[in-house]
Amino acid sequence: MDERLKAFKHLLDIMDAVRAGCPWDSTQTIHSLRHLTIEETYELSQAILNDDLNEVKKELGDLMLHLVFYAKIGQEQGVFDIADVLNGICEKMIVRHPHIFGNEHVENAEQVEQNWEKIKLEREHNRSVLGGVPEGLPSLLKAYRMAQKTAGVGFRWPDAEQAWQKVEEEKEELIEALQKHDETAHLEEEYGDLLFALAAYGNYIGVNPDDALEKTNKKFRERFAHVEQRAREQGKGVQHLTLDEMIAYWKEAKSPHAEPQGS
Repeated sequence: MDERLKAFKHLLDIMDAVRAGCPWDSTQTIHSLRHLTIEETYELSQAILNDDLNEVKKELGDLMLHLVFYAKIGQEQGVFDIADVLNGICEKMIVRHPHIFGNEHVENAEQVEQNWEKIKLEREHNRSVLGGVPEGLPSLLKAYRMAQKTAGVGFRWPDAEQAWQKVEEEKEELIEALQKHDETAHLEEEYGDLLFALAAYGNYIGVNPDDALEKTNKKFRERFAHVEQRAREQGKGVQHLTLDEMIAYWKEAKSPHAEPQGS
């Protein structure tokens, strides 16, 4: 037997055993697992952002367990089993890749994405273009995916330059609202428009804004930790540093020769 199939069967057998005999596993439902699955997904995301492939492997295992768990519960309820799940995704992949499994020709990845949207709309006539974007996605990622989905059916700027002009336009509208001291609701609207334009622009330059912002968050955390460490070395809390001192230590943290956190 193929080692991959053998390993997958082993996982299925383990799930059968723990579902039948473990006091915790036997009581879980799709609802009780939901928040744990979200947590596992974020842990996988963090491992990917850290470029830690060994951790990615571990987190994929955790997530795979959850997928098998849901399929087991579906089997017990008589609505679907793991075969239904796998056959469903196999069928979807074949339908959405006519350039691989059919006679269609594509020139690049952009054409593939456009074909995906057209195929989904043709097969599900009442489906909204944005219907596949979950409401529960983080807002920045949702904006990026909404712009990506609508671009797939032709609702997009012709090039990156014009997409950036839209960013500049939204920035000017926010500045104008600030100069007029507009009410908070209008400022919020203009700020949101600017964020959406920036998120959409990521589609034109091949940058996922959620990934980009998370990497910047990580960088900010590490640099501020360096500032805090320098404060501790002086025997005081960071709140007792002057702004000039904070800025100096921040610049120090940006240096490739900065001492590691906790040194």
